Amino acid sequence: MKTLYFYTLALLISCSSLLAQSGRQKKATQLFNSFSYIKAIEKYEKLIEKNFNKNYAQRQIGDAYMMLRQPKKAVKYYREAVKGENIPPVYYYYYSQALRGVKDYKASRKWMNKFKQTNQNDSRVSEFFEKQDITSAIFNKKEKYTLSTLSFNSKFSDYGATCIDDKIVFVSTRDPGVSILRTYAWNNQPFLDMYIADKKGNVSKIKGDVNTIYHEGTATFNKAKNRMYFTRNNYLNNKKVKDSKGTVNLKIFTAVLINDEWKDVQETSVNSDQYSSGHPSLNENGTKLYFTSNRPGGIGGADIYVADVAPNGTLSNPTNLGNTVNTEGNEMFPFIHSEGTLFFSSDGHIGLGMLDVFATVKNDENKIINTINLGKPLNSNKDDFAYYLDKKGFRGYISSNRDGGMGDDDIYTFNRIPPFKVKGQIFDDANGLPLKNAKVSLMDGNGKEIAYFMTKADGYYEEYIDRDANFSLQGSKDKYTSVTKTFHTFDQEDAKVVTVDLNVNIVLKPIEDIVVLADLDIIYFDLNQHYIRRDASVELNKIVNLMRKYPGMVIRLESHTDSRAKDNYNLELSQRRAKSTNDYIVRNGIKQDRIIAHEGFGETHLVNHCSNGVKCSEDEHQLNRRTEFIIIKMK
Repeated sequence: MKTLYFYTLALLISCSSLLAQSGRQKKATQLFNSFSYIKAIEKYEKLIEKNFNKNYAQRQIGDAYMMLRQPKKAVKYYREAVKGENIPPVYYYYYSQALRGVKDYKASRKWMNKFKQTNQNDSRVSEFFEKQDITSAIFNKKEKYTLSTLSFNSKFSDYGATCIDDKIVFVSTRDPGVSILRTYAWNNQPFLDMYIADKKGNVSKIKGDVNTIYHEGTATFNKAKNRMYFTRNNYLNNKKVKDSKGTVNLKIFTAVLINDEWKDVQETSVNSDQYSSGHPSLNENGTKLYFTSNRPGGIGGADIYVADVAPNGTLSNPTNLGNTVNTEGNEMFPFIHSEGTLFFSSDGHIGLGMLDVFATVKNDENKIINTINLGKPLNSNKDDFAYYLDKKGFRGYISSNRDGGMGDDDIYTFNRIPPFKVKGQIFDDANGLPLKNAKVSLMDGNGKEIAYFMTKADGYYEEYIDRDANFSLQGSKDKYTSVTKTFHTFDQEDAKVVTVDLNVNIVLKPIEDIVVLADLDIIYFDLNQHYIRRDASVELNKIVNLMRKYPGMVIRLESHTDSRAKDNYNLELSQRRAKSTNDYIVRNGIKQDRIIAHEGFGETHLVNHCSNGVKCSEDEHQLNRRTEFIIIKMK
């Protein structure tokens, strides 16, 4: 019994560990997709320690170190990754570039030639290679997006989408509204107002005191969603203020949600009548406010700044984010993601057009050390700005005046497609119920195990895997027959969904052996007796429970005796034992028609040498006084 206990305990610990590794990989992938590379590396290293999906983790860490501009560390992981089977060929290129970064030019040429032999070509990446931006090249080779316009775009300017609950807040010049007689000279359109759209695309002006006769711009909301920071021209309490040159600059204001209306509009301390501040973005816990300003002392025309937000809402003196982010050009529309990654638009960094969207990369000291161009199709040869990404890092919005839109500026929704995801459930073939803690082994095209994980209570599993590769999945569980299914992830580039999923459900057949399924010990009888012993009732209860678990199970009973006494007597005794066993099961709730027969065979089926006239011990004779169970069908 102790052995069984420790075996069960070890199994539970093993299952718990596997579930933990699967969860860790999902979190690591989420962090990687959110540009939180330092945190992602920590998670992936734990997976390597546990030998869980090791080759995938090595590739991800190599990529992360390249984003962090640390080719020496990337080389270490790429070196191991390229040894793997079914590795995407582009990793030969990444490894070559990392080797070039550590001045190992001979090895770099070797792996570049190997990459060329695979005949890979991608115009999106070659543009960045030509500009020697290997970081953006790696990112854009990995990233896949689908892009589509929102249904509520108008022929005017619509941009700056952000989410609040299940609604979208944005700005637009679509409706003259209170400024019906006034248009903005710069584009001859009405002034910008803030709007809100529901899930069905119904659009209305945001309620309250936010909109005025002048411009209102992009907004950001605190975690409680009861305070808004937003951009507006220098206009408050029906009073317009110009700077010394006669310009009405932009300022950042706050508003509070009162009875579903945004009221109590107040000016923030980062403002000035003499320069503009706008495009605010709060971090997740509301302690930092990022914004754009052309205040004196900056690096370029418009720079991105950050101010601390005190618990009472007051702002600290702003800090310029420095020349890794800001350039001699203009950096605008910052968006700080929940994982801490800053996205922004710039016409000063190397891009595809005018304003391009970039992401920042931080080191382990939380310092921004790199910027990455998000590439096509998010960026175009026109202005691309006002980036927003959901918490999971897979879906978001971007604004652009690119060709093909409905109006001046349009809002586009994008889906960021992660590595292919295989998911499904494991079921019991006999009763159709999901199987908890079934093992799912993921194998490459050569049958080598890549990773394994355990199903949840609902039999569910999911895992991110590579595109353009062959795989097989094996489902297994103690007391069941294993099943293997093969599949591939080729030709999935254009799927217009948030994630590219493949559903692989597996049905496992229970081993048709009651002793195995019920962990059954043999049911014994006393000499010359047919009553159910206490130890036998424990075993019979296991059978009752098993038959309740499998309502379609049908069995037969076979009872036996030892060789002592006469043959006819033993035959009758075994029949009484079979009936006692049958009656016990029926008495405990199992219908009689599920036991198609209960027969006695006397001493004709001995399990040992103790036949007539052979001297045997009592324990040896006991082995023959038994009832056995045969499964006729399971469902």
